[in-house]
Amino acid sequence: MTADAVQAVEIGGALARLRRATGLPVAFGGLVESGRPQIRISELSGTTTAALRSLAVTSGSGLGGKAVALARPCAVTDYSSSRQISHEYDVPVAAEGIRAVLAVPVVVRRRVRGVLYGALRSARPLGDRALGAAVAVARDVEQTLVVRDEARELLAAARPERTRTGENAVWEQVREAHAALRALVPRIADPELRAELLAACGLLTAPPRAGGVTLAPREVDVLSWVAAGATNAAVAERLGIGPETVKAYLRSAMRKLGAHTRGEAVTAARRAGLLP
Repeated sequence: MTADAVQAVEIGGALARLRRATGLPVAFGGLVESGRPQIRISELSGTTTAALRSLAVTSGSGLGGKAVALARPCAVTDYSSSRQISHEYDVPVAAEGIRAVLAVPVVVRRRVRGVLYGALRSARPLGDRALGAAVAVARDVEQTLVVRDEARELLAAARPERTRTGENAVWEQVREAHAALRALVPRIADPELRAELLAACGLLTAPPRAGGVTLAPREVDVLSWVAAGATNAAVAERLGIGPETVKAYLRSAMRKLGAHTRGEAVTAARRAGLLP
């Protein structure tokens, strides 16, 4: 599946979640086009026409363009008569028959990457509850994009070091095995067997450097799954802990390793011999 197709699936899923969370019957959205100050509406949910499909929304124009320019959520009670926005897109909006509209930007590393819209076919205030729910959905999309960005960065950094065919795939299997073995450790009651299993995990990593960084076992567990490409939610499910606990362990590990991103933390942990 291409990167564009993956992103389309992600936006489509986000729109379905937005409709469920807000109760709004119509949702649509898209991502910022590469090298252009505009978003392209690529996905529709609950629409009755194709009037909004492939619409290019320029930063600063209309409700979505205002959300892009300000990098914050925006809403209007009646799109066609609102004085808070410009009206370049009144024709396709009217063709779809929507009136009250909210637009929430998807912001990654301080850069707007897309916009999610929710709408009603009547003119009435959308309320803080609907706006808050839409913002929560946008945050989920942001987290997914962050993970994908960091995964690409890690792969790009790894390519110059590994040139033999298939070696990357082998290393990914080793890392997944390491993470899976560590996840089993807390479930074993026998202390000797736990120690043997941890020793086996140690065989998959480089010898730790003398005087190097020391991480708590759970911090290593979390980083092991992050290195395998898992999101915070997936790590929480694998380890049987809450997402907020995962975030706390990750923040602690990043602080100890002097890292500012998940990717930097994984790289630093590998250099310290804590991960394969």
